[in-house]
Amino acid sequence: MSANEGTMPNGRVASAPLVFAAGAAVGVLGGMIGLGGAEFRLPLLIGVFAFAALSAVILNKAMSLVVVLVALPARLAAVPVTDLGAHWTVAVNLLAGSLLGAWAGASWAVRMRTATLYKVLAALMVVMAAALVLTHTTTVGALMLPGPVQAVAGVVAGFGIGVVAAIMGVAGGELLIPTIVLLYSVDIKTAGSLSLLVSLPTMLVAFARYSRDGSFAVLGANLRFVTIMIVGSVVGALLGGLLLGVIPDLVLIPVLAAVLLISAVKMARHSAPVA
Repeated sequence: MSANEGTMPNGRVASAPLVFAAGAAVGVLGGMIGLGGAEFRLPLLIGVFAFAALSAVILNKAMSLVVVLVALPARLAAVPVTDLGAHWTVAVNLLAGSLLGAWAGASWAVRMRTATLYKVLAALMVVMAAALVLTHTTTVGALMLPGPVQAVAGVVAGFGIGVVAAIMGVAGGELLIPTIVLLYSVDIKTAGSLSLLVSLPTMLVAFARYSRDGSFAVLGANLRFVTIMIVGSVVGALLGGLLLGVIPDLVLIPVLAAVLLISAVKMARHSAPVA
């Protein structure tokens, strides 16, 4: 069986039901907390499906991009474009940093030694776990910064988020949403939609940078795998949305944070390159 039919890097064949189930699980987790869940997909790509770090990041980025494209119309239906238009300066401010950060992050990722990238990914997963806990268990208040200071802070925050999103292959909503609420005093529902508007061009820039590297061929070699996991992720996200609020955040968030921390430890120890 060819790689296009689902052969993993270690030579084993990834069955379609397993790939779909993995994508669905990620989608459910993301849907239950109102995010894409790509941070949970990354350790699966590395630990379960045996992709090397950079290949997993590129695959994760491609799948995150499609999930964002699917989610955007639904978000626009919930928050009208006219409402978002009132906050266009927020998106522009963050994009001024995130686009540069995405290009820089992708550039650093393709140049890193594989062992180093594993450790960087592990550290970023710890950051994601902390952001998850803080966002869902504490009330984020606005900083009320002066205009010029706010603009500079937005560019700096956008750059950092762009770097993280590019290196992990995620949309970055976990970091964007609390940043938008904190810096710009925007309600969390509108912040969720604004985060998608910032994420999409940021992801496209990172994707364009990755496309210049030879590792980008992993997409073409695993097209069927990617397609099945994307379908699973979308289906799972819809189900997760229906389950939103069924499990209290005080139970769900610590469990998900623990999953990320355990994955981070395993990834930090996963220093040997995979063929």
